[in-house]
Amino acid sequence: MMTRAFSLSGGHMNLLVVGASGFLGAEVCRQAVAAGQSVVGTYHSAAVAVPGVAARRLDVTDRAAVRALLAEVRPDAVISTPYRYDDWTVTADGAAHVAYASAEVGARLVHLSSDALHGGRPEPYGDDEVPTPIFPYGAAKAAAETVVRAVDPGAVLVRTSLIVGEGSKQIQLCRDALAGRMSLFTDEVRCPIDVTDLAAAVLELAASDYAGPLNVAGPDAVSRAELGLLVARHLGLDPGALKTTTAIAAGVRRPAEVRLDSSRAAGLLRTRLRGVTELLA
Repeated sequence: MMTRAFSLSGGHMNLLVVGASGFLGAEVCRQAVAAGQSVVGTYHSAAVAVPGVAARRLDVTDRAAVRALLAEVRPDAVISTPYRYDDWTVTADGAAHVAYASAEVGARLVHLSSDALHGGRPEPYGDDEVPTPIFPYGAAKAAAETVVRAVDPGAVLVRTSLIVGEGSKQIQLCRDALAGRMSLFTDEVRCPIDVTDLAAAVLELAASDYAGPLNVAGPDAVSRAELGLLVARHLGLDPGALKTTTAIAAGVRRPAEVRLDSSRAAGLLRTRLRGVTELLA
């Protein structure tokens, strides 16, 4: 495999964004294009809707196709954001294929991971804590991290939390709960981060030499129900209409309290990681 020959000090880069039609991937593309970077963005089914991005269809579960695309594009950096909650082959196998192909062409890899790989506890999780998954998606994210670190020890693994912002799935869930269409859990705590902050942080990391896991999440730990109340206040909706329950009552097995300590990222990055109470003020 080739060694990296490009500069990590900033400036122009040729970027490949895997999963560019997703919520985060599209924002990464928008910011990269605005900064004058050359961007190729991949999609599987939904088209890439970001002007200035060269869109390419890619199935990350097809190892040969991933290698062929990377060999053709030869990016300086790869930002890997593909997401499918209930599909091990996309989450774990796809991450392996992207990591191998990135290392093969000497590209810097920024792999998007998740707080879902932790089992949950009251105390915040540090950057370097080992995964303790308790449900299938968390196990897939843990497996993805393991293979990425084995294939490319120089890659950065961005562990993030609920991604919020205009058009986000998380905000829509809050709207649905406020409209009585579903319930939000009072016993599931996360550290939401705005999509624009996360995308900016990811692009900073692509131009850095940081290696290993890094928590990149908001500083405010809130329950999903508390997030719903913040959304109600922000949108001027009736907070009394919010439907709530508990994960236990709903029979959902996911980590309860997962707080990410992102102080290392806050010290490393120029991007300010805003808290959800500020974002939804």
